[in-house]
Amino acid sequence: MLNETEKKMPARYNGFARLLHWLMAVLVLGLAALGFYMVTLTYYDPWYRTAPDLHRSFGVIAFILVIIRWVWRKKKPPPAMSQTLKPIEKMAAHLVHHLLYGLLFILPISGYFITTAKGDAVNVFGLFTIPALFEKQPVANLEDIAGFIHFGLAVFLLVIVALHIAGGLKHHFIEKDDTLTRML
Repeated sequence: MLNETEKKMPARYNGFARLLHWLMAVLVLGLAALGFYMVTLTYYDPWYRTAPDLHRSFGVIAFILVIIRWVWRKKKPPPAMSQTLKPIEKMAAHLVHHLLYGLLFILPISGYFITTAKGDAVNVFGLFTIPALFEKQPVANLEDIAGFIHFGLAVFLLVIVALHIAGGLKHHFIEKDDTLTRML
């Protein structure tokens, strides 16, 4: 049975929320692929400088989009979860969404610290730069520490994304409910 708040909620995500969702999906998967590719490059590879520049620029775009998405979600709450969901599934869905938002917020910050550890600004597609907070590395090996954290968080994000995808597919193909179609 739906409560009064749930009765007022839309049945599907609105167009802007769906657009943000799928843009973020493409960005996250693209950034992961590019990130894993760029760490294999050698100094003399033609993509050695280009790949990190693109990764940083798209990372900034992802950071901006996750903030917009979070604000939009606060302004326009998502539709009520399907009544077919078990309480444990609702709890898992909330946990996964909170982890996704948290990781999508923290990952670009750790990436920012990798780049700016030595005082370098982040150049975003040559359009603008985000200055470094420090002129010199304030903590010994900050670049390495931030890199380790960034990599670990990226792997964890991909695990959470896989769970998110698996949950959507499970509900679509096994449970046959509207969980997935509300975002399509």
